[in-house]
Amino acid sequence: QVQLVESGGGLVQAGGSLRLSCAVSGSDFSSNAMGWYRRAPGKQRELVAHITSSGTTNYSDSVKGRFTISRDNAKNTVYLQMKSLKPEDTAVYYCKILFSMYWGQGTQVTVSS
Repeated sequence: QVQLVESGGGLVQAGGSLRLSCAVSGSDFSSNAMGWYRRAPGKQRELVAHITSSGTTNYSDSVKGRFTISRDNAKNTVYLQMKSLKPEDTAVYYCKILFSMYWGQGTQVTVSS
């Protein structure tokens, strides 16, 4: 049974930082490409960052230069380091095994102005 469990969300002031974690179990994590998505109220879900099994990363223009995705294959965990947060980053953040049906439950990030 594949499970993804996110953690690390919370309330932060604009300009602050948070690090999200997504622990994966039940899959061959090191072979998985992983992604972080977010859904803000009233907006479509957005892929903000992804990382391939070999460690290649890519970012949406909205977070490029502020967010960093990384992975620790020994811990079966993918991270999203978020810096210089803006109120428009407020959303529920989800991790996903790309090209699969598996999602985490989501973690709320709220950035106050």
